Amino acid sequence: MSAISVEGLRKSYDSHEAVRGISFSIAAGEVFGLLGPNGAGKTTTIEILEGYRDRTAGEVSVLGEDPGKAGGAWRNRLGVVLQSSSLYPNLTVRESLSIFGGYYSDARAPAELIELIGLEDKADARVRTLSGGQKRRLDLGLALVGKPDLIFLDEPTTGFDPTARRAAWETIRNLRALGTTILLTTHYLDEAEALCDRVAVIRAGEIVREGSPSELTSETPEAEIRFRRNGEDVVERTAEPTRRLRELIEEANGAELEGLEVRRPSLEDVYLELTAE
Repeated sequence: MSAISVEGLRKSYDSHEAVRGISFSIAAGEVFGLLGPNGAGKTTTIEILEGYRDRTAGEVSVLGEDPGKAGGAWRNRLGVVLQSSSLYPNLTVRESLSIFGGYYSDARAPAELIELIGLEDKADARVRTLSGGQKRRLDLGLALVGKPDLIFLDEPTTGFDPTARRAAWETIRNLRALGTTILLTTHYLDEAEALCDRVAVIRAGEIVREGSPSELTSETPEAEIRFRRNGEDVVERTAEPTRRLRELIEEANGAELEGLEVRRPSLEDVYLELTAE
């Protein structure tokens, strides 16, 4: 069963076509990554799926309804983390979660959310005193208030330190384990590789590749071999790394291959190739 189904989606602003006939589907309980550079059409697509922006053409179904026509009961099933948000600066973290919980028929308790987003030591701090990363954690908490079936996470870990990012990853994994569907955009390719069941790479309003991270990386068969020879860095690419390593060892004639490293293409490597001008 699809939580999201998109067919031939288009969005134009006067003569500029921001989204150019894209199609994809997201299964219930899946973590799906929409990846692309700034201006590629990611946020426009998400805003259409959230019901915030009208589409020019195409068919869209989100949780079984057209987001352009759906009502309050449908919105009650969504959670949203925007790229940026305006929080009430004079409320505490606990008060913010409590107030937003009042908008939902079945809200999570503030204490549960505070633990979930790792702000226990800031529960009674005013929002204006929080760091940028702490505010993003609160944004995530607000998205989870209504126990949503579907969550839109638009660059949710921007501004997080490494520890906070890993904690957010664990929260996302826990939500997935509960059957929550998640649509994620991120500029951190390691994040997409770690969290997403499938990803779609969008460039200039068109999807140029879609599949699981492992499928995308395996489509590039060449491995990269790095080492130092006579004080200089050497980088070789080969589809037969085992054979080439054997040759290098024979050529070295028992000497150490300084700085030897063999790596397969990462999702970031594939992404950079797909989005290159």
